[in-house]
Amino acid sequence: MVEWITSPGLTGYTEAVEWMEARAAAIAAGRADEAVWLLEHPPLYTAGTSASPRDLATPARFPVFESRRGGQYTYHGPGQRIAYVLLDVSARGRDLRAFVAALEAWVIAALADLGVRGERRRGRVGIWVARPDSPPLPDGTPREDKIAAIGLRLRRWVSFHGLSINVDPDLSHYEGIVPCGISGHGITSLADLGVDVAMADVDAALMRNFAAIPGKSPPSSGAGLPSRTAIR
Repeated sequence: MVEWITSPGLTGYTEAVEWMEARAAAIAAGRADEAVWLLEHPPLYTAGTSASPRDLATPARFPVFESRRGGQYTYHGPGQRIAYVLLDVSARGRDLRAFVAALEAWVIAALADLGVRGERRRGRVGIWVARPDSPPLPDGTPREDKIAAIGLRLRRWVSFHGLSINVDPDLSHYEGIVPCGISGHGITSLADLGVDVAMADVDAALMRNFAAIPGKSPPSSGAGLPSRTAIR
């Protein structure tokens, strides 16, 4: 079974990483169920394994955390739904590319439920939204904005870290970095696109569309809540 865990308020990044590492080890050892953890972080930047220092424009603006996930710099903060996926990729075919593609399909399906068409783009990570209402780039390329980011780490074929969807964050906070090393295109959110939904609506869309992830483990609904003191 896949346990769905939803944490209220803001969860510290170090705390989250410690919990994920412990849970991933327990899953690999057969001592815990797979999990999807839904949460929000306070404003912060994370640097993935491919991050370039030149992409961090204002290092003093928010705390910066070195992350062992794949990818470059990204922002996390209130109004952004984080979905950390702690899943057994070994039981899902041991094909990392197919697993990432499944995560992308999951996000695209959830966004479609909310009335937004998210799309993949070759050579650009994450999920993108076409903006035909906005002026094109200087070279004539149509404007597209990123609405969701994906960054993973595997340990003993168990995934952790995961994805983020911009629901209604402060988009100006992205100005301190070059998000995922991609310049020229912008960042958007559901609110920026005129979609007025609660975080619970996003969570429900993610749960409804979890079938996009290959595997035989269905989601369970009896979720615990990680906190500073206990898993309850």
